[in-house]
Amino acid sequence: MTRPVPQGYERLEGAGGDIVVHQKLAEGVREALASGTLYAWARAHPRARQMQGRLPVYAAPLPLDGPTVVVRHAHHGGMLAPVLRDLFLPPTRAPGELATSLILSRAGVPTPPVVAYAVYRAGPLLRRVDVMTVELPGADLGAALQTPPGADDHELLVAPVAALLGALTQAGAWHPDLNVKNILLVPDDAGELHPAVLDVDRVRFVPPGDPNLRDANYGRLARSVTKWCRAAGTAFPDRVMTAIRERLVQDEAVHAAHRALAMEAYMP
Repeated sequence: MTRPVPQGYERLEGAGGDIVVHQKLAEGVREALASGTLYAWARAHPRARQMQGRLPVYAAPLPLDGPTVVVRHAHHGGMLAPVLRDLFLPPTRAPGELATSLILSRAGVPTPPVVAYAVYRAGPLLRRVDVMTVELPGADLGAALQTPPGADDHELLVAPVAALLGALTQAGAWHPDLNVKNILLVPDDAGELHPAVLDVDRVRFVPPGDPNLRDANYGRLARSVTKWCRAAGTAFPDRVMTAIRERLVQDEAVHAAHRALAMEAYMP
């Protein structure tokens, strides 16, 4: 059974797979698919930039004056990786990733918009998947931690990281892969950093505002920071993680107060 597409998206007919694309960029994606797959197009593009993750990820400008996009070929991780590699049972994670991205965005959690996903047949039962998102400018938290800091550089990370963790809590979003490579720091024209969360395909939702959720996301990220800094031979002061948590809890108290004020209108 084919899933319905979200509002603002469409399914490309006769495109060599189940291709769902944002309506505004459908023609550019169709032209990219002339290369066979989205991933093959991005990898072979003369202006492609490779970004290393679990597998290489490629950024390239979409045809017809489209934005620069990032294309990822889905692959299993963990114990299943050597066996299943890039093979998935339908409908795969791609439709869920698009739905999750839209839920997060509508709930105030910044994440790169999904331009398209493509699910290709790999025999009668299995499928391969490419996902294309808009590239946002900036660098991930891991890169920021590797840069030799000035006196106050680490403190500049407190506000954007706390803001992202707070937004996840308010949205009820548990990100089991929240690590330093999955937080993007996007500078504005004044140089202020704004966060965005990446790789949302495994995000799960629980009741919004749950303190246990806040602690789970914070703890997952704190472990990643410690592991990353140890591997990179850099130091990240404990006081900064403490400041992130304090800011996070403080912001939650403000959100709770605002909700209480809003509910007064409904009180008898």
